[in-house]
Amino acid sequence: MRVCVVVPVRDDGALLDACLRSLARQTRVPDEVIVVDNGSTDDTVEVALRHGARVVTEAEVGIAAAASTGYDAAAGVGAGPGAAAPVDLIGRVDADSVLPRTWVADLVGTLVDDPDVLAVSTNARFYDAPVGVERLLSALYVGAYHLVIGAALAHWPLFGSTMMMRRTAWLDVRDEVHRHETLLHDDMDLALHLGDRQLAGRGRIAYRRDVVTGISARPLDPGNAPWLRTYRALHSFTVHGTDGLPWSRWLRADPAGVFTRLGWTPSAVVDARAAVADGVDPGSVGTRTRTGIGIGSGTGSGRGGARGSAADVAPHEERQRQPGQQRAEASRGEVADRVVVTDEDRRVDEGVARPLAHLPQGAGRQAERDRRQD
Repeated sequence: MRVCVVVPVRDDGALLDACLRSLARQTRVPDEVIVVDNGSTDDTVEVALRHGARVVTEAEVGIAAAASTGYDAAAGVGAGPGAAAPVDLIGRVDADSVLPRTWVADLVGTLVDDPDVLAVSTNARFYDAPVGVERLLSALYVGAYHLVIGAALAHWPLFGSTMMMRRTAWLDVRDEVHRHETLLHDDMDLALHLGDRQLAGRGRIAYRRDVVTGISARPLDPGNAPWLRTYRALHSFTVHGTDGLPWSRWLRADPAGVFTRLGWTPSAVVDARAAVADGVDPGSVGTRTRTGIGIGSGTGSGRGGARGSAADVAPHEERQRQPGQQRAEASRGEVADRVVVTDEDRRVDEGVARPLAHLPQGAGRQAERDRRQD
C-alpha cells in the first residue's frame, strides 16, 4: 500500500523541520509527504522543500481548509493527466509532532490487519512540558480528550496530531466535512463523519494506545486561549445538528441493545446515507422510527454540506469500491513493512522518548481489543 503523510502548517518552520526529520527516519518511509502551506510568512516552504516534501498551498486560512486540501492532494482529487497514482493510505500529523520510528509501520499494520478500520489515531505525550510533570499533564490532556470526546461521539475520536485513514474513507466524506468552518476542530469533524459510518455498521475508528507520538504542550499555554478550544469542541458537535448530539449518537450506537428493544432506531435519512454508500437503492430503505420521530434527521448549519434529506446522500464520483473489494485489496497490503523494534526507549528526536515498541504479532490482538472496547 502506498502511503502519504499530510502536514498542514502556518509559520512553524522550526518545528516542521523536526517533524520532517522524524518522518525521514521511519522504519517504513512514507511514499510521499505533503506540506500544506496555509499562508506562512517564515521559512516554512523552504524547510519543506529541503526535506523533499511536496508543497501544496491553501490560501484560505484555517486548519480545516488546509487539512482538507492536503487530503485531496494525497487522494489525487483534481489531478491532471500524467499525475502519479494516488496513495492508498493518508496519514496526518501537525508541524509540532515528532513521530516514533515505527509510526508509519504501526498504523499501516493496523489498517492492513483489519479491513474494517477506516481510520486510526494514536496516543501522545508532551515533549516540552515541565520536567517531572510531563507524563501527568500528557495523561490528563490526551486521556481526557479520548475519554470525554469519545463518550460524546459514542466511538473513538481522531487526534489530528497523529492519525491515518484510508483514501476511500476520505473520498467517502470529503463532500460532507466542514472544510470552510474556522471555529471547529477538523479532526473531531472528520471523526463525526467517519463515525456516522461506524454507527451504521460500515467500518470503525481504531485507537492505538501503545503507539506514543511526541507533541508540543502549546495547547496548555494560557496565551493560546483554552476557552476558544473548548468552544470549538462544542461547535464541532452542534454544527452537525441532531446527528452530532451525543444522545443521538448513543441511540444509533445502542451498545447494550436497550434502545432497539424499546423500538427506538435511527431515522430514514441516516439509513439512506448508509445504503447509498453501500451501493443500495436508498428508496428501498424504509422509515424505522418510533412514533414517526426521526431521531437522527437534524440538519447541519455548517457550510460543509447540507444534511437534511435523503437526496443529500449522493455518492462521490469515486465512491465505487465495495467493502468486499476493499478487504481483498487490504489483504494484499504491505505486511512486510511492519518492523520489529526492540529498543523500548529509543529517542527519536529532540529528546522525545518512544516508550513502547509494537511487535507485528501483537497487531491482531490489539485490533481485537479495540473492537471490544468500541
